Amino acid sequence: MNFQKRVWEIVEFASDGDSVSRIFDISILGLIFLNVIAVILGSVKGTYNRFGSYFDWFEIFSVVVFTIEYTARIWSCISASKFQRPIIGRIHFALQPMLLIDLIAILPFYLPFLGIDLRSIRVLRLLRIFRVAKIGRYYSSFELIKNVLKSKKEELILTSAIMAFMLIISSSVLFYCENSVQPEAFSSVPATMWWSVATLTTVGYGDMLPVTPIGKLLASIIAILGIGMFALPTGILGAGFIEEIQKKKKEPKKCPHCGKEL
Repeated sequence: MNFQKRVWEIVEFASDGDSVSRIFDISILGLIFLNVIAVILGSVKGTYNRFGSYFDWFEIFSVVVFTIEYTARIWSCISASKFQRPIIGRIHFALQPMLLIDLIAILPFYLPFLGIDLRSIRVLRLLRIFRVAKIGRYYSSFELIKNVLKSKKEELILTSAIMAFMLIISSSVLFYCENSVQPEAFSSVPATMWWSVATLTTVGYGDMLPVTPIGKLLASIIAILGIGMFALPTGILGAGFIEEIQKKKKEPKKCPHCGKEL
């Protein structure tokens, strides 16, 4: 087998029964989770002061591994039919969302060598947690979520548009009701949007409160409407999951080796 194609199969396309590819995926996933833990623990000042050198060496090791992985993907991608052209194919592959996440994960480490100090954004390495979707045994779950979002796309867009409309209307109304009484808190419509978001989501932090009678009345109506509006996406997604699960149950099971129905 062509070595380049074999590298592609290992790093990107995990076929059933390919133990090397599975070990690679699990190893990368384990390293991602260790990076998440390192970022969390490294944010504790006392822990970092005591074990800072270990965190730094682990970061170097992680970046080296992630760089090799990224390079291997870019180098071997022309083994896939849709990326066959050496230059255009690699550029097209590099612009894929997951590859951009891979690049963002390693780029902050190298930029200081170019005189650009962006180490403060190294937390973006947490984005690599989305690589979990590449692990075969988790794939069906992520596929289910994708199918639900795809099937309910129009309904979710509609409810999002309605919520955005309510956000703008409620912010505008409360601004004109409260601005003359509380010019600092309700200083503008964009500033009032913070109150609208907190109210419509039923969080209600209490840092911005209407004091006028008309403001309180309208705020009460907005809060009640918010409960119903934010329940809509939950119901839509819940119905979508039920539909997809029922479809899965109705699908005939197939043999993983020969593909025939069991």
